[in-house]
Amino acid sequence: MKRSGGTDAEKRRAGERAAAAVSDGDVVGLGTGSTAAAAIRALGRRVDSGLDARAIPTSHQSRALAREAGIPLLTLEEATPDLAIDGADRIAIPDRDGSPVLIKGGGAAHTREKLVDSAAERFLVVADSTKLTDCLDSPVPVEVLPDAVPVVERRLSALGGDPTLRAAERKDGPVVTDNGNLVIDCAFGPVDDPDSLAADIAALPGVLDHGLFVGLADVVYVGTDDGVDVYRSGD
Repeated sequence: MKRSGGTDAEKRRAGERAAAAVSDGDVVGLGTGSTAAAAIRALGRRVDSGLDARAIPTSHQSRALAREAGIPLLTLEEATPDLAIDGADRIAIPDRDGSPVLIKGGGAAHTREKLVDSAAERFLVVADSTKLTDCLDSPVPVEVLPDAVPVVERRLSALGGDPTLRAAERKDGPVVTDNGNLVIDCAFGPVDDPDSLAADIAALPGVLDHGLFVGLADVVYVGTDDGVDVYRSGD
């Protein structure tokens, strides 16, 4: 599968296709990242043209962008999303019937994203062509309580992983999530059994959530050079 050549145009095409799936009266979960941002801008244009839609953001970033785009906002306490639109860092499409498997968390928002995406009746994934892969082999982001970092690192190592605390890029110290926690990026090599690994990581005390999204995605829109490829769960 293609892993190079993703462009802003591909992201825009995927985002616009997902935004077109929003119906009048829908509540939409809004993900985080550059391709999700393209969907938010496209949805904002539809709202500006008269679409009655409201949104539940998954991060400070998506909240700010939605406000800028003129999309009315809600919380999970106020409504359940009809659908969620979110990006992914890596996407594996199963050869047999099943749901696409994702690795998310490059923006450290995966805990809130998983909460909103799993609450939605439909979860639409948007991506450029570089995100498709035959095998998930990139590090899995794990959000961890600050005091639990050394314990979780040891237990991730016991699961066969190579954990690294994520460092901030423009300040000293680690990345801090919107929830006030830290992120461990854990390399496992090729993930042959994402279901089992997801369960094993989730069971570790001190872990808030991880970036393996298994059994959640309903549709994946992948922007290409001249259109959008669509992958549906179970196809």
